[in-house]
Amino acid sequence: MIDLHCHLDGSITLPIAKKLGALQNIELPAKSDEALLKKLSVPEDCESLNDFLQCFGLPLRLLQTKEGIAEAVRLVQEDAKAQGIVYLEIRFAPQLHQINGLSQEEVISAALEGLKQSDLHTNLILCLMRSDHNQDENLETVQLAKKYFVKDEGVVAIDLAGAEGLFKTKDFEKEFTLAKKLGIPFTIHAGEADGPQSVWDAINFGAKRIGHGVRIFEDSELLEYVIKNQIPLEMCPNSNRQTKAVSDMSTYPLRKYLEAGVKVTINTDDPAICRTNLQKEYDYIQKMYGITEDEKKQILLNAVDAAFCSDEFKSFLKNKIE
Repeated sequence: MIDLHCHLDGSITLPIAKKLGALQNIELPAKSDEALLKKLSVPEDCESLNDFLQCFGLPLRLLQTKEGIAEAVRLVQEDAKAQGIVYLEIRFAPQLHQINGLSQEEVISAALEGLKQSDLHTNLILCLMRSDHNQDENLETVQLAKKYFVKDEGVVAIDLAGAEGLFKTKDFEKEFTLAKKLGIPFTIHAGEADGPQSVWDAINFGAKRIGHGVRIFEDSELLEYVIKNQIPLEMCPNSNRQTKAVSDMSTYPLRKYLEAGVKVTINTDDPAICRTNLQKEYDYIQKMYGITEDEKKQILLNAVDAAFCSDEFKSFLKNKIE
């Protein structure tokens, strides 16, 4: 299995939280496992993406030291490996890990240290954040992505994450113009909490992939463009269900996209917050949409094509799937 869309701060499970708390002498804000789990994961009655984003407070508190970040990256990889994942892309926003005084560069270095402590083939995506007052921080992230950019087992791309409905994709042109100039590939969360225009803006910037993209079908011209240009979508069904990106999952466009020839991939997004894992995601789409073994294989091959990794490793993954 392959997970291309997995947020570090959304992957802090109950066992990982306990280990990070003990490592850093941070007292966790709940005594019982049940109470702690409620703070680490979204309730079933979550109303929106903005509500969903409130769940990141505690995980982020545990990711403010070099030791905590490195250990978290290691533990998330070990979790993924135990589930049968053979390639993982972990994404995080360096600017969100500076509360205790770390620089963005120190945050990235810590994550790279954690990366080396597991033998799972993993790459890092650095997220810019949607806001109206952090352009300097975003531009710094782009420059650091260039400094640490590699083809494999390191920083391989950037992303734009956060409250898409509140902070429009079009307002981040300066950041992605710089990324394109520096030759850094990028994906962008788009067409999740905002409509098709958000995806058009991401594509016009030069996005290689689209995070979520569940509202692309609302614009037939956009859908045709995505198919014709083979732009992969990083779909995350249970996350989309919980954030109400799709109000009725019986209308979730996965089946429509597959049959139309869209390069769909299936991912976890925030496995701890969503109380999911990649196997649960595949079980869900099989149950809900009748995804066949052949279609699952195609989804995995799509993920290989979409991966931000070397051609050599892509060949290895394709052979493994075939």
